[in-house]
Amino acid sequence: MHSGWKSLQRWRVQIFLITWLAYAAFYFTRKAFSVAKLGIGEDPTFELDKAAMANLDALYLAAYAVGQFTWGIFADRFGPRVVVLGGLVISALVALVMGTFATLPIFATCMVIQGLAQSTGWSGLCKNIGSFFATRERGRVLGYWSTCYAFGGLVATPFAGWWAYSVFQDWRMAFISSAMVVGAVAVLFFFLQRNRPEDVGHAPVEALPVKASGPREGHWKALRKVLKNRTVLVLGLSYFLLKPARYAILLWGPVIIYERMPSIGKVASAIVPTAFELAGLVGPILIGYASDKLFGARRMPACVLSLVALTLCLALFVPAMQSGSLYLVVGLLFMMGMTLYGPDSMISGSAAIDFGTQDGAGTAAGFVNGCGSVGAILGGLLPGYFDTVTVFIVFTAAALLASLMLVPFWNSRPQTLKTPEDLPATTQPAMAVAKT
Repeated sequence: MHSGWKSLQRWRVQIFLITWLAYAAFYFTRKAFSVAKLGIGEDPTFELDKAAMANLDALYLAAYAVGQFTWGIFADRFGPRVVVLGGLVISALVALVMGTFATLPIFATCMVIQGLAQSTGWSGLCKNIGSFFATRERGRVLGYWSTCYAFGGLVATPFAGWWAYSVFQDWRMAFISSAMVVGAVAVLFFFLQRNRPEDVGHAPVEALPVKASGPREGHWKALRKVLKNRTVLVLGLSYFLLKPARYAILLWGPVIIYERMPSIGKVASAIVPTAFELAGLVGPILIGYASDKLFGARRMPACVLSLVALTLCLALFVPAMQSGSLYLVVGLLFMMGMTLYGPDSMISGSAAIDFGTQDGAGTAAGFVNGCGSVGAILGGLLPGYFDTVTVFIVFTAAALLASLMLVPFWNSRPQTLKTPEDLPATTQPAMAVAKT
């Protein structure tokens, strides 16, 4: 018994690490184009203006959104191993092509394929984590695990930039160096990842309801079942409202800062928004602990409180830039990152898995993330068509609306938590809660 538990623990640690590494790796090929843009703009052999670059980004984001709705279903059907490994390999190959052939038709085709490949990651890997970690601990685990995308974003850009502009002085190396990283991680994923405890000789980590035997649900039947879950639908809409602010800051942050605070210069304007991503390493961990320890595996209270704080930060951001205080702007960016990345990871990760149920975890996570990816397209477009004041008024209203939408689900808990023994000891007396 002891050796069996020790073996399971080893696998849990191994799965956590390899899935964390896999999703962080996706950011290398995801951010390669943003780094390559600096060199492409000055390359006389490949004329690609800003409008064309923006259209390529839109192609990528649209394909990414479509993939999010699709791959979660395939992850439930075929397992994360096939889906995510395929995504990693294709992502690396596409990046190699973009670093080798510089024509607009090839770039446009590759951006669509890259978007579809990238979108295999989140829903499949969330399902993988959900199979190895029980509901009562999943908030904390996914809180730590969700630092992967903040870390990946922080490391990928300077890595690709260093190879492209310091070592080789060639923008193509942004793609090629990133492809090498993703290819290496794909090899590790092949050897170290497994879909579920049963695949390595262990029982499921969580007791599941006994179901009558019968044929496995088809793809679309599983999707229809998830779409009938009111909680998952609200999570999807909330994520749609939340995602534009994050992507606007990621894609337009330096421009927004420089327009309002030109005196600090372009270099500082590019560095200041990193405070937002740094906070992404903290927010998911804090909200994961809060949901598990303070709220007894209820995901909504932590999300609502964080979104209310985000609403306040978004409302104060433009006045802070107008004040000229760099410290205030950096502080608000950090707080915005912490209060946005927290509910971002919770809504798209543990909450989607919890309320999608074990069989539909990948489908639910894919649906919720697909809704968010549609919002991400707006995050990339709105700052290009409207002034900063208007944009942040919209983001403030969206964050407030997202928080209000989750309030009716304040006491919701996953259906896998049915008895007092399933809850943390500090919350067992408060078992009389609503189930949604």
